Amino acid sequence: MARMRAVDAAVLILERENATQTFGVPGAAINPFYSAMRAHGGIKHVLARHVEGAAHMAEGYTRARAGNIGVCVGTSGPAGTDMITGLYSAAADSIPILCVTGQAPVARLHKEDFQAVDIAAIAAPLTKMAYTVMEGAQVPGAFQQAFHLMRSGRPGPVLIDLPLDVQLTEIDFDIDTYEPLPVHRPAATRAQAEKVLAMMAGAERPVIVAGGGVINADAGDLLVELAELLGVPVIPTLMGWGAIPDDHPLMAGMVGLQTAHRYGNATLLAADFVLGIGNRWANRHTGGLEVYRRGRTFVHIDIEPTQIGRVFAPDYGVVSDAGAALIQLVEAARATLPPDRGVWAKECQERKRTLHRRTDFDNVPIKPQRVYQEMNLTFGKDVRYVSTIGLSQIAGGQFLHVYKPRHWINCGQAGPLGWTVPAALGVAVADPEATVVALSGDYDFQFMIEELAVGAQFNIPFLQVLVNNSYLGLIRQAQRAFDMDFQVSLAFDNVNAPELGGYGVDHVKVVEGLGCKAIRVHEPGELAGAFEEARKIMEDLRVPVVVEVILERVTNIAMGADLDAITEFEEVADAEILSRG
Repeated sequence: MARMRAVDAAVLILERENATQTFGVPGAAINPFYSAMRAHGGIKHVLARHVEGAAHMAEGYTRARAGNIGVCVGTSGPAGTDMITGLYSAAADSIPILCVTGQAPVARLHKEDFQAVDIAAIAAPLTKMAYTVMEGAQVPGAFQQAFHLMRSGRPGPVLIDLPLDVQLTEIDFDIDTYEPLPVHRPAATRAQAEKVLAMMAGAERPVIVAGGGVINADAGDLLVELAELLGVPVIPTLMGWGAIPDDHPLMAGMVGLQTAHRYGNATLLAADFVLGIGNRWANRHTGGLEVYRRGRTFVHIDIEPTQIGRVFAPDYGVVSDAGAALIQLVEAARATLPPDRGVWAKECQERKRTLHRRTDFDNVPIKPQRVYQEMNLTFGKDVRYVSTIGLSQIAGGQFLHVYKPRHWINCGQAGPLGWTVPAALGVAVADPEATVVALSGDYDFQFMIEELAVGAQFNIPFLQVLVNNSYLGLIRQAQRAFDMDFQVSLAFDNVNAPELGGYGVDHVKVVEGLGCKAIRVHEPGELAGAFEEARKIMEDLRVPVVVEVILERVTNIAMGADLDAITEFEEVADAEILSRG
């Protein structure tokens, strides 16, 4: 037993819980916590330029590797409120991050003290726990409970708020006998697995929908094994993309209104049985439920009991961690002789071979489809993609290829603009030898562009593909329903850069001013060379490198309101284009 400040105990617990990477911004009310991090030396820290950016860095760090929990640290008042968007995006996608905030002294909490805000009340709806610790002796228990909650059941974020005097309180604490609390995750039974397989056996055209829960459970190998044992095609959701490699014969394509493949939607519409594992039935995946559900039997497996039946009532539901369920399903499948699904699998493969959208455009200004074609050819199977929202991300979901779990890292439900750059920094911190490629439109990029300086300062390299059409492209496309194009243009004549021809912000100069490197591309034939040059610069200088691609200003990307009513704005690929990959 040792006598120490409460913040020293908190930092020692972070080390014992293996949460040793923090992102944040110091301030007066959190300086004691920073002093503890400095004194004990086992915690790494990246200084963000904005606390929201620090929260997204923590998200990217968590999402990049199984078992990671990123930590975001900030002072009192606006630092906590700045974290709220990060807490929202983490909660929505079941991502555990720990946010630690400073706070005014306990005696000043209700006296309108400088930067004193009830952050626990503000954050409560977006966290598994949001707690202002009122006694120094409660600090170890609060941190122990935080890790227990973040890892148990449906993962999610926690916020711990530490008043200044609580941080400095002397307590007795023994880190040598500290033990993390047991993690609770519900697990499917063998009987439940056998019932699921028996229901599937009665179907002629079954599919498996694999959600982000499969990624969270690090269960991609089990998913592939189950699909191969059963001969059943797999449809990953956007959050589950990479759980089965894109080039696997049983990868049937993504389904949805936006980030979807033509062949994926066609296969779902042809299916008569859907087994969902670790997925939410998100509306941009399902579209209208009447079309999505018509003529199909549904089984839903999810770690959160209240998720079963939330969007629609399945024919059978199982509350289970995705990994635990897949273990039981694989064992049960090994013990049975499943029906021959060869004909159905070949039908799905034929759709995958033929139902594509065209990418082989030579237009100037560049069509966005061509950008993704060149990204596929340049970056290969080991790349880690990071993106958040907009036409750039939607087109990325339609045209890019992902081959490994956690190699498509996307803020799925919340979709905050600005998420991509800080999240990519977090991913690059978690996997410093990886080729991390971030994908943004110009508006997403401009939201938190200042975080590029973090990459320059701390030598955190990643490659940012910036597709610039000087438009809020997704909102412009949505405004077609109102017959307007109103307040969505970012274009203007830049008096300092007339060579941009009205495209507005000179991103190259801004990027270079932040200590990074940038390349601008105007013609499609320059794309491959620019990507290769950027990768070499990134590896040599260890800083972020931006490849800005000047796009045609208006491109409508395929989407619709129902799976059977997707509007295809560009012609689809023909056999000659497909034969060239």
